[in-house]
Amino acid sequence: MRIIYLLLIVTMSFSLPARSQGNTNKNISDPRGEMVPWETGAWKTGKYRNLFLEAGYEEGAIDVKLEKAYVDLFEGPNRVYFEVGDSMGYVSDLKNHDARTEGLSYGMMIAVQLNKKEVFDRIWRWSKHYLQHKGGPRDGYFAWSANPKTGEHNSAGTASDGELYYVTALLFASNRWGNDTGIDYYAEARRILDAMWSKDGSEGINNILNVEHKQISFVPESERYHLTDPSYHLPAFFEIWAEYASDGHEQFYRDCADTSRAYLHRVCHPITGLNPDYSEYSGKLSERHPFRAAFRYDSWRVPMNIAMDYSWYCKDAEWQQDYCRRIQNFLYSRGMDTFEDQFNMDGTLPEWILPAGGYQKLRHSLGLISTSGAASLMSTEALGWKFVDKVWNARLEPYDDGYFDPYYDGLLYLFSLMHLSGNYRIITPQ
Repeated sequence: MRIIYLLLIVTMSFSLPARSQGNTNKNISDPRGEMVPWETGAWKTGKYRNLFLEAGYEEGAIDVKLEKAYVDLFEGPNRVYFEVGDSMGYVSDLKNHDARTEGLSYGMMIAVQLNKKEVFDRIWRWSKHYLQHKGGPRDGYFAWSANPKTGEHNSAGTASDGELYYVTALLFASNRWGNDTGIDYYAEARRILDAMWSKDGSEGINNILNVEHKQISFVPESERYHLTDPSYHLPAFFEIWAEYASDGHEQFYRDCADTSRAYLHRVCHPITGLNPDYSEYSGKLSERHPFRAAFRYDSWRVPMNIAMDYSWYCKDAEWQQDYCRRIQNFLYSRGMDTFEDQFNMDGTLPEWILPAGGYQKLRHSLGLISTSGAASLMSTEALGWKFVDKVWNARLEPYDDGYFDPYYDGLLYLFSLMHLSGNYRIITPQ
């Protein structure tokens, strides 16, 4: 087993020249032909693809589907968003009975993208009131998990992706709504960034961005500061920081975007396209947490994140198109209606399954269906249409065994609908 593990690390340490390895499904035909990805990002063109429309679905039906997904998660009987009093609200991971910075900041990003100002403001006020540390070594950072009923912290520590999304969402809110409508969004974003840059590890808390490696950390403290999570690597967000944060670190953020792109080359398997939940900064699998050196729940987000970077900036087009080919071809090889949601890097199934919500089993998960469909923004093959259709026909509903996750499955589903309909955008100053 150890020999296999070491061979896998060696395999992952080599970058893949575009289109040099892996299976291809050029023999798959579709009346819509091979997909032709755009070659210039929205930052330059101001345009966003509506792949559902290109796939032949009617514009009105697309709008209805997107609105239904939003209503299901934020207003319906199975919602994950809950209002508190006259001014606050939170997003809850129902299966884990908590509110966490991941979901709260996702809720804010959805709200600013879809122009839901009241929802955005409520979630931000709840986050700031209950989770943001006031004073001490963690000042300005957020406790990553809390009891949604009381706000009591389940953990005082920080998960770096929460701050990443909070800052980006706040910068977009500043651009969309200005800073004089009750919340100074820009000042709140700077509060987080300035706090981040004030931390150098001297009190046990570090900058969320590892300054040496120019990469986002898994957490900014403890031994896990020396790890990163591939799904935290959103080059597009660092480009946004470079453009709108105006805090004097613009070049560093641009460097982080470029470094994230290079890291993704290293960490995604050269044949399957799969990545682990977290790794060393080099991209090598981490011996610190070997039980999670596999493609699991966090990893689902990577195809969507890479597609976002392609759609917005298109700075790494050749590799990103090849990545899409690899990941979609691999999943297709597992069965379009059956591909599992946890894998070893080489595409074999893991011996140990990471449980969720009291269940410990592999399943054909809506979350991965959604994010692998969003990857079609980069696709050069007719196969990409099958993944678009797969998302279109997906439903947010309980699985056959009763397991139901409107939080993680649901939020990734909504994000992917936004991407595929051209409604996940760079929000420039209005």
